[in-house]
Amino acid sequence: MRTITVLFSLLILSSCGAPTIAPVDQLKTDVAYLAADELEGRETGTKGEQMAADYLAQRFAALGLSPKGTQDYLQKFSFKPSTNPHEQTKVDAPSEEEGMPQGTNVIGYKDNGGDKTVIIGAHFDHLGWGGEGSLYRDSIPSIHNGADDNASGVALLLYLAEQLKDEKNPQSNYLFIGFSGEEKGLLGSNYFAKNPTIDLESVNLMINMDMVGRLNEENTLAVHGVGTSPRFKQLLFANNDFGLNIAEHESGVGPSDHTSFYLMDLPVLHFFTGQHEDYHKPSDDADKINYQGLETIGKYIYALVSDLDDDAKLAFRKTKNESEETPRFKVGLGVVPDYLYTGTGMRIDGVSEDKPAQKAGLQKGDVVVRLGDSTVTDMMSYMRALSVFKQGDSTQATIERGEESLEVRIDF
Repeated sequence: MRTITVLFSLLILSSCGAPTIAPVDQLKTDVAYLAADELEGRETGTKGEQMAADYLAQRFAALGLSPKGTQDYLQKFSFKPSTNPHEQTKVDAPSEEEGMPQGTNVIGYKDNGGDKTVIIGAHFDHLGWGGEGSLYRDSIPSIHNGADDNASGVALLLYLAEQLKDEKNPQSNYLFIGFSGEEKGLLGSNYFAKNPTIDLESVNLMINMDMVGRLNEENTLAVHGVGTSPRFKQLLFANNDFGLNIAEHESGVGPSDHTSFYLMDLPVLHFFTGQHEDYHKPSDDADKINYQGLETIGKYIYALVSDLDDDAKLAFRKTKNESEETPRFKVGLGVVPDYLYTGTGMRIDGVSEDKPAQKAGLQKGDVVVRLGDSTVTDMMSYMRALSVFKQGDSTQATIERGEESLEVRIDF
């Protein structure tokens, strides 16, 4: 892994007018810095988080973005973690109270004199050495570098700033925000949405990028928030000249920073390439990022933003909260669903040890097309089918494995 010194040298050279490096190499440089061990996982309120914030502020300055924080590029906030699991962490303006931790948003602005503004955001914090939220089960603490979650999104944020800074005759302004506190409950985006440094009435849409570094062989890109404006469906497919397989999700509510803006009645689009076995573990490192795929997603988002630039302001539309519609289960199959799968059925992305699926012989890549009396066409129908069973029940399932169709018995 490249050292911090080398990476800062590259940053200084780029800001001094040296030849611009290739986009993929710049993406690699940004991810490698943010996911370096020296930043110790960028947990909100730590020295590593501040190093990441400083890096992002310097990159914004090198790109010619104007400061739009409350302290130059920075917008600080304080937060008080709740000891009650049923209460949320409280976030507020910076506090001088002793022991009150602080987080930092980083905000750069490209003012093109337009009457519309596009917010482009990505969180740069992660889990530090683990703790709450970590899926690492070793007793020895280890740095969670968060290359995909979410150095990848921040690198893409910087890529888009580079592409948009020299647009010819743009009619939109662009606000670029690196959020902190996402892993602790969307703290930074929530604080900004309630304490904006621009007039939110001017905002046309908010674009969020969280875990966009693992584009798979099927080129599947999940896009959430598609229902938050009537224009989005046509926009997404009209601009897909990049061979992407778009997995649409209507809801504007989800576990990332776009939610804070949807709740302010703003159209949102959230981009995501899916969970993986390194999620929230120390193994989420920079060498596992698909950098060519990351650039492809950047080109796609740039095309979307460019297409909207000379259009009328987007209409906002409320959506159903998909998580509230999820059926409740008394039993589990013991699989990790492939949430990016766009075919018919529910494809299995992982199988847990000693659970009903493993005991029935199910494997990663199997597609469940029938469970009991119910046909499974997608994730929601799979969950509805599963919700009717209780502990001790047995049923038959139909599984597609390659060209084969298998009947298996499931014992819950």
